Amino acid sequence: MQFGVFTVSDVTPDPTTGQTPSENRRIKDILTIAKHTEEVGLDVFALGEHHNPPFFSSSPTTTLGYIAATTERLLLSTATTLITTNDPVKIAEDFAMLQHVADGRVDLMLGRGNTGPVYPWFGQDIREGIPLAIENYALLNRLWREDFVDWQGKYRTPLQGFQSTPRPLDGVAPFVWHGSIRSPEIAEQAAYYGDGFFANNIFWPKEHYQQLIRYYRQRFEHYGHGTSEQAIVGLGGQVFMRANSQDAVAEFRPYFDNAPVYGHGPSLEDFSEMTPLTVGSPQQVIDRYAAMRDYYGDYQRQLFLIDHAGLPLKSVLEQLDILGGEVVPVLRKELAKNRPASVPDAPTHANRLAAREASAATSADAAPELTATEA
Repeated sequence: MQFGVFTVSDVTPDPTTGQTPSENRRIKDILTIAKHTEEVGLDVFALGEHHNPPFFSSSPTTTLGYIAATTERLLLSTATTLITTNDPVKIAEDFAMLQHVADGRVDLMLGRGNTGPVYPWFGQDIREGIPLAIENYALLNRLWREDFVDWQGKYRTPLQGFQSTPRPLDGVAPFVWHGSIRSPEIAEQAAYYGDGFFANNIFWPKEHYQQLIRYYRQRFEHYGHGTSEQAIVGLGGQVFMRANSQDAVAEFRPYFDNAPVYGHGPSLEDFSEMTPLTVGSPQQVIDRYAAMRDYYGDYQRQLFLIDHAGLPLKSVLEQLDILGGEVVPVLRKELAKNRPASVPDAPTHANRLAAREASAATSADAAPELTATEA
């Protein structure tokens, strides 16, 4: 399994001091957080995409390109790349370029976002969100896999003999996760292409995500990509930890109460009961997340949100220290127990390239030999 963190890139006042970091300070802090993610032994850093305050991350590939230069093994991803309002041609170019810069340490999560006004800003209609996601990804998928593409659709100008550059590294396109919190159409899309499905289950009860993931697994098998247990699943999560659980709750409560998404809503206790948010000791987090397999089956990626709602950099780095030192090593062992050999590893550029080469070798071995006359 892969473990890591994701950020929604909010620039939020610290409710305990009243101070709001500048955009520049928050961006520099994200770079520090990403580097420390690798230093503590985690696998993935994922960055969201937003085009409105209070968020700063309008250009994730720019930020991830810098992070690639300051890390050695960290897998760089997005916590949403807006497939609805970005041009698929630009996505194809940007992420192939990032692949080369990062020596393959790149994948991405496609989504529709959660901010309605973004659609008209980029010339689109939010009522067309699902059709946009479907058509745009159909084009993106072809741009990475075909050298020259003829295309005509509803939402962008036609293409004739178009080749996106650079081509994907080693001829292997970046792995794609389709992220959703509510849409079976997106689970269907992920299954159709044999891509990953990421359920960012930080807002709703587990029963909702169980239904989505079960549907994705069934459709993955239906389309012939493998058994339902071999489908590629990722989960979001949310934690805040201290050695003493009461200290964690007391420290995190003002941040929760004023968070830009769910602040001034349910109580911390109610929200923790309804969602995977776990505020407490490292052992409480271990117990909660080791049980995720019971609800969703064996899965490939677990990401945690740890840096939002105005939390100061010092606290975020301390959370990373606890994750890397106390929590994730135990979760790796617990989630590896009795894991069927048929369950695939989390996708990486290296293992996908190896699989392609092995498949090509098998096909070559199986091809009939030509006689001298036939040749």
